[in-house]
Amino acid sequence: MLVVADTSPLNYLVLMQQDTLLPTLYERVMIPPAVREELQRPRTPQAVRQWVAQPPAWLTVQPPQQSLSRQQFPRLRNGELEAIPLAQERHADLLLMDERDGRRVARDRGLRVTGIIGVLETAAIRGLIDLPSVLAQLQATTFYASPSLYDEVLARDVARKAHRPTDGR
Repeated sequence: MLVVADTSPLNYLVLMQQDTLLPTLYERVMIPPAVREELQRPRTPQAVRQWVAQPPAWLTVQPPQQSLSRQQFPRLRNGELEAIPLAQERHADLLLMDERDGRRVARDRGLRVTGIIGVLETAAIRGLIDLPSVLAQLQATTFYASPSLYDEVLARDVARKAHRPTDGR
């Protein structure tokens, strides 16, 4: 499975030391050069800058053949302007992106999109993480999602756990 990632999901997964979920869930992750550059900015946390300076083998950097136009999409950042066309060109199975405007543009172009919370929920479904504790870690960062989104995701987690088959004891 090929996934193209924007900056935000990678940034927060690395900060929470959950980046190893990506190859487990998706095998290959690709980013455009603009995402790499955003992850190397001086204001980016040191752990993230170090991570992208020596990326894991499952992460590749690939420029898109064409970027989206800033004039046409003035609200998108450089990473989104490159990640969306890269995902289209490479026929990615999934685009990891948190920013609302970018997600809307990507969906309008027929891309399947999820953000960091979707990644974490998928990992929880597969039994790789304890979702409530990892979401608490995420909430302790600068990442913002509406309280109702956290409540919905946690409610689904509780419902899944309630419906899991018991081991017969």
